[in-house]
Amino acid sequence: MLEAIRARHSVRSYEDRDIPDEVIRELLESARLAPSAMNYQPWRFILVRSQDKKDVIARGGIFARFASEAPLAIVACGDSKSRFYVHDTCIALEHVVLTATSLGLGTCWIGSFNEGELRKVLDIPGRFRVVSVLTVGYPAEGRYLGRTFLHLFRSTKRLEEIAFSETFGRPLNA
Repeated sequence: MLEAIRARHSVRSYEDRDIPDEVIRELLESARLAPSAMNYQPWRFILVRSQDKKDVIARGGIFARFASEAPLAIVACGDSKSRFYVHDTCIALEHVVLTATSLGLGTCWIGSFNEGELRKVLDIPGRFRVVSVLTVGYPAEGRYLGRTFLHLFRSTKRLEEIAFSETFGRPLNA
């Protein structure tokens, strides 16, 4: 598992290659098995392969433009009747991300989307909210775009910067 976690990075350029149905089922199975508050399982996933719908996703914001070239976009929705729909849906989607990485696929979370447009184009019922969009595909060789300009300014924090013992700010070894 740690190998997949360490290997995971945001992929924004994909090969023009379909993902086999059995692989997609494995990704969805990993989401299905995710934990959720009170086992409510508020997530619903819309698999988007059609170019016109991927183009709608890509128009959702500057950080979503690459979505039109991904073989698959997964629109993750959560049932707003659950107080924890965002948390639970994100946990399930991260299961997909790590499973995809372990299978040699690349993914990228997209938080920049036009929910109104997606609701209309994908016929999303009123009580469901779009939580995130995930692009999935085989990473394009030699076009690693996972480290964007933001990584020039931000690196992964050290463990001592994010984890504390008993109280906020107290070092782990104290």
